[in-house]
Order: sequence, then C-alpha cells, then structure tokens
Amino acid sequence: MAPRRHPRTVLPKAFAEVDLQRHHRLGAPEIIYGAGKTTPQIVAIARRLLSAKQPVLVTRVDKSKGQQLRQKLGKGSYHPHARTFRIPAQSRLRPTRSLRVGVCAAGTSDHPVAEEALVTLEFLGHRPARFYDIGVAGLHRTLRRLDELRRQDALIVVAGMEAALPSVLGGLVKQPLVAVPTSVGYGAHLQGLTAFLGMLNSCAPGITVVNIDNGFGAAYAIHRFSLASS
Repeated sequence: MAPRRHPRTVLPKAFAEVDLQRHHRLGAPEIIYGAGKTTPQIVAIARRLLSAKQPVLVTRVDKSKGQQLRQKLGKGSYHPHARTFRIPAQSRLRPTRSLRVGVCAAGTSDHPVAEEALVTLEFLGHRPARFYDIGVAGLHRTLRRLDELRRQDALIVVAGMEAALPSVLGGLVKQPLVAVPTSVGYGAHLQGLTAFLGMLNSCAPGITVVNIDNGFGAAYAIHRFSLASS
C-alpha cells in the first residue's frame, strides 16, 4: 500500500495584498503580524517584500514557526525572546533620523515585550539600549542609571503590576516617553488592565501609552517621532 501523502497547502490567490508603497508613505515597510497566520501565508508575504528589495520583520512568531520560516526562506534570524523573525534589507530605504532609545523594563517578566520593542527599533534603523530590572521595587537601581537615561533621545518604558515606572521616569527626564503596560502581575492585575489604566492616569504629563504587551507599537510610535523631527 502506497504511503499516504499529506495534501499541500494551497493559498487563495488574493489572500493578502502586500503594501509595497508603505515605506514611501510612512517611512517604514509593511511589517507582518505573525499570530494567526500560517507559515505558508507568512512565507508568501515575505517573498513579495523581498522581491521588491524590502526588508522583512515578522512579529509574534513562536519557535516552531520561526524555524520553519528560516528553512523555507533560506535566510533570516529568529529572536526567541522577542518572538520575531527578521531578514535585513537588500537595499537602503529612505533614510530617517536614527534615535538613541532607552528600552526600560521594570522586571525580568517584562523582557519579552521589551525585546519586541528593541528588535523593532533596530529594524527601523534606530539605536536602542537596554535598561532592564529598574522597577520601583528597587528604586536605587533606577536612580543609579538616571544619567544614562537622560542621554537618550527617547524612552520606551515597559512595566506590569501597578506600572509605576513610567510615572517615576516621566517626572525625572524630559525626553519623549512611550509607556507599555504588560500582562504581568497577580490576580487583580486583570491581564494588564491595571497597568494600562495606571499609565493612562499617570500624574506625569505627556506620557504616551500603547496597548497591553504592544512593544511593537511603542517602537513604531518612537519611529514616527523621528520622522517628524527629521
């Protein structure tokens, strides 16, 4: 009896319309949200970007999918903590102002979201630096790095629990600050809603807040700042 063959995945011809003009309009190419997409779908979109000599960044990719992408595309790198897959540009896109961005994480549990922001910043041409484990439970660690933080052009501050760190830094530094609430904490953190509402109600003026666990969105917000000032 002949061995059973698995059917090939057949994609609809128009399952996605890749936006190849986005980098001209927004200063960054289309970035692929990997969660909910199959590996063949991501591969097809990535190949379309590569054929136009544009770089590829896929967010929210698990380890198994990351390995499959590397195998099928023949190149690229997978970042397990950030859950991203990346293929650099084959040609230089329109230049933008490269910012020094401090990526701050209150605690170790916030690292995956912070790393997503960091990888996205690098992909968009910026120079991120890690400032990790500087939460308010050890405020002396925050104050010890204050001079370094003040030398950055902008900050991304990632925090769960009660999310006090953006308020603390928002009262100490003058740079643009984008706050990212994370779904980290005990029962009443409500999957990050407590941190989200805490950041929205910060008494430090001018803080920008993105959605829960959205490190990518924070990095893109910083990128928009750079385009406006370039």
